[in-house]
Amino acid sequence: MNRTALFAFLVIVVTSTASSMAQTTSPYAGQQERTIKALSNRDTGDLLEGCGMGLAKAGELNSYPGPLHVLQLADQLGLSETQRRSTDALYAKMRDEAVPLGRQIIEAERTLDRAFADGRIEPAILRSQLDAIAILQGNLRTVHLETHLAQRSLLTPEQISRYHALRGYGNNRTAQDSHKHGG
Repeated sequence: MNRTALFAFLVIVVTSTASSMAQTTSPYAGQQERTIKALSNRDTGDLLEGCGMGLAKAGELNSYPGPLHVLQLADQLGLSETQRRSTDALYAKMRDEAVPLGRQIIEAERTLDRAFADGRIEPAILRSQLDAIAILQGNLRTVHLETHLAQRSLLTPEQISRYHALRGYGNNRTAQDSHKHGG
C-alpha cells in the first residue's frame, strides 16, 4: 500500500471514529421531557403509593419479611387470623407513614428541578435542597426497614424460613438461624 492510500485510509478511520463518537447519545436521552427530571413516572407512582422501591432490601434479603409479600403468601405461610390482622395493620401503618414522605420527596425533587430549569441554582441552595431530599429519603427508608423489623416479630421461625424460600432466596438458613436478630 503506498503512502497516499495509507494516509487516505487513516483519515477515513479517524473521521468516522470521531463522527460516531459525536453521535453517541446519552442514556438520559428522552428524559429531558419528564416533569421532574430525576423521577420516572414509575418512581413518582411508587412514591405516591408507598411502595418499597428496594429501600428495605437489607431487611428483605436477610430474612426480615415485608408485610405486603407476607400477605401475598399468607396461605403458603399458614398465617393465623391474628397474624393476618396484625400484618394488615402493620402494612396500613407503613403506608400511612410512607405516602406523605413520598409526596414530600416528589415536591422536593420538583423544587430542585425548577431551580435548575430556571437557572437560579447556586451552591448554598443546592446543598440545602439535597440535604432536605436526603433526610426525606432516609426517613422513608427507615419506615420501610422498621416495618420489616416489626413484621419479623409477627412470624414464627418456620414461617420466616418458608418466606425466604418462597421468595426465591434459597433455603440455606435454618428456621432457628433466620430468627436471630443478625441473621
